[in-house]
Formats: sequence, structure tokens, C-alpha cells
Amino acid sequence: MDKETFEKKVNQLFKNHRELIERKNEELEETRGIFHRYKYPVLTREHVPVFWRYDLNYETNPHLMERLGINSVFNSGAIKLDSKFYLLARVEGLDRKSFFAVAESPTGVDRFEFWDYPIVMPETDRGDVNVYDIRVVKHEDGWIYGLFCSERKDPDVPEGDTTSANAQTGIARTRDLKTWERLDDLKTKSPQQRNVVLHPEFVDGKYAFYTRPMKRFLEAKSGGGIGWGLSDSIEHAEIKDEIIVEELRYHTISEIKNGLGPAPIKTKEGWLHLAHGVRGTAAGLRYVLYSFLTDLEHPGKIIYRPGGYLIAPRGEERVGDVSNVVFSNGWIPLDNGGLLIYYGSSDTKTHVAKTTVEKLVDYVKNTPEDGRRSPLCVQQRTALIDKNMKVMKEKGIG
Repeated sequence: MDKETFEKKVNQLFKNHRELIERKNEELEETRGIFHRYKYPVLTREHVPVFWRYDLNYETNPHLMERLGINSVFNSGAIKLDSKFYLLARVEGLDRKSFFAVAESPTGVDRFEFWDYPIVMPETDRGDVNVYDIRVVKHEDGWIYGLFCSERKDPDVPEGDTTSANAQTGIARTRDLKTWERLDDLKTKSPQQRNVVLHPEFVDGKYAFYTRPMKRFLEAKSGGGIGWGLSDSIEHAEIKDEIIVEELRYHTISEIKNGLGPAPIKTKEGWLHLAHGVRGTAAGLRYVLYSFLTDLEHPGKIIYRPGGYLIAPRGEERVGDVSNVVFSNGWIPLDNGGLLIYYGSSDTKTHVAKTTVEKLVDYVKNTPEDGRRSPLCVQQRTALIDKNMKVMKEKGIG
């Protein structure tokens, strides 16, 4: 390729990227009366800046090859500051290493554009092999906190074991999403901790955490459910007493694993939560999203738990590096009562769904809890049919 052709191709790369960034998203037909999906993902590997991937110097890259390719962009933390929407995306390179990067949007549903540089996350003295799935929360102490999985090779396995890992919860804080202060990893009695979320308010004067204790890294059934615990400090966070508030249940959407998504939203009815649940299928694990409410005064106590899932992978969302998965660790409530839910699909892309806090609270409060057995589920459905038969007869419909 001569230099003139090289320059033309570089310009085309930037033109294509700008068209992608400026593409307007389209709201799709309402799903089940609860939320809307959008036509396009809000972040993909193609959204990553051209100058993060290519060497743009003709002398050192005359064939215009990607030098540092991107595999996927997914599982993004989310926050709104000064009328701007920010996603702290998990960006995974072709080398399987993940890092965090901030993408900014004026609308929250499209036009997300990455800042010029990814986040430089400080390390503890143990170092991080991989970091991912950050939850971002503005705490009442004035700081913005990011809690994420810090993965390291398990030092207690034989040298030839290249799959065993140790996952702990890294904690960092910032004022502006640019400069981060790394704190000590969360300390608990559990061997493994990831999918940990910081409650946005003090509880009894302490920092409160929703946890997900596990014994082993890859073994799905080694976890105990969603936990709850308090710490006197955030700089040296330690939970000495951890209780399980949302356990795993046989033959449900969360029979194998579950974990909290973003930090809960305070409503007049209680704390509104979004979580992921995992069950086994003949084709492997299936990840879905579900919601519940906890008590305002006792945020570790669940008061409403609707049966079934809120969002499940659909269509193209089912295809990716880890298929049949939706996962969320970020949502943003809007000033008008709206709610944007950001979710990753199959460890590959980031999508957005739109609802309102009022709708979601109504869904959580008034959807029957899982009957746990087929006969009871039939009773629930029969009761709904009976109720609707009366309405249909009165109105002469059906």
C-alpha cells in the first residue's frame, strides 16, 4: 500500500467511527409493558477509538493493521454527573485482559464516546492480573466509589494449573472519574468475593455492602447467594459478620448463582434492586436479570421478590463470547422518573433498556412471588384468568 492509499484508509476509519458515534438510537416496541429495548447497542468494540487500536504511522505500520485489537465492550458501570451520562465500560483486548474506560453521552441512549485515554487504575501491593465489572456509586460521604473484581492467579495451586484464580473486591474512589485512589481490597471470611456492591448510604453509621461469597473461582455452585455486611471503615473495609439475604433456590432462575448488579435506588416503597440469576440448561448456563425491593430502614431485608426474570437475552443478545447471558452492573435514574438500565450481552456488547422507577416498583410489588412448585404456579395463573374473565365479561371483550 502506498502512502496516499494509507492516508485515505485512515481517514475512512475515522469517518466510519464518527458515523457510528453519531448514529441515533431507536426505541423498540415496549416489552411486556415494563421496559423498552433499543435497536442498537450503546457500546461495542467498534466504538473504541481508532487510535487505541491502530498504529497510524505509515513508516511503522504500512499495511494499516490493528496492533492492539479490542475483543468486546460490556458490563459497564454507570453514573450521571452534571447532566452527562457516563459508562465505565469493561473493555477487553484480544489478549483477554480487561481494563476500564469512560464513555460519555449527552442522551444516555446513544452518542457514547470514549475519553481519549482509558482509566489508569492504581494497584495494591498484590497487583492485579485482571480487573472487570465495576459498580459505580456516589456515596453520601461525598466520594464516588468503584467496586470491581480484582482477579489474580491462585497461589495455592500447582504450578501447572493455569485456570485456578482468586477473585477479590477491589475498591477505589474518585471525584471526577479521572483520578482514582485505590483502597484496600474488601476483607471478608469468604475465600472469593466478586459482584460486591456498596450501599449508597451509611447504615448504623457504617459502610454497608452487598456481597457474593464463593469458595472457588470457576465452580458455579460454590456460592452462597447475595450477602450483606457492615464495615467500620472504607479505607480498610472489613466485614466480620456476613449474612445471606438472597439465597440460591432449586429450580428457579437463580438456582446456581446470583449477584447484585448496580447499587440500589431509594424509593418511597423501599430500596429497588437489580440482580443477575443463573440457572443450568442443556446448552450451558443462562444468565438473566431480576429485581426486588428491600426495606428502607433495613436495606438487607427483602420485602418484595417477584417470581421469574425481568430481562433475558433475546435475539442477537444471545450470541457472543459467553452465549445466552445478560448481565448488568449499571443503571441511571432520571430527573423525570425515568430509568435507564445498561446491560451486557453474552460478554460482548453493551445495551440499554428504558423504563421508569414507578413502573419497576409496581412490577416488583405486584408480580406474584415464585410459587416454587408447578401446582402452585398453576393456581397463580388460574387466579389471574378468573379475575380477567370477569373483566372480559363485563366489558364484552375477548
